[in-house]
Amino acid sequence: MGTKISPPNKHMNEQTIAVKIDVSKIEKARLFKGSKGTYLDALLIPKRSDYGDDFMIVQSVKKEEREQGIKGPIIGNARYIKGREQPRPAANPSPSQEPPTDDVPF
Repeated sequence: MGTKISPPNKHMNEQTIAVKIDVSKIEKARLFKGSKGTYLDALLIPKRSDYGDDFMIVQSVKKEEREQGIKGPIIGNARYIKGREQPRPAANPSPSQEPPTDDVPF
């Protein structure tokens, strides 16, 4: 009898995130060939917008470029469409709340 393999997200919260990417903003020189196609590395950065988005999507840059302060272009946005456990806070914080920081990890 074979070993039963659980799906990778069996113990994770099931969430669905919808993404929109403006392909005209993709820096084509950063695309790379793999064994099964041409790929794009991107980051989902948590950042709420006035339009109801939960993330911004940024095209990745190489480690050396990040260390030099080079940032990839913002190429889109994303939002939860299923599985969000907590209600969405207001996009514009009230004066008693601290505004979100724009610290981007690259």
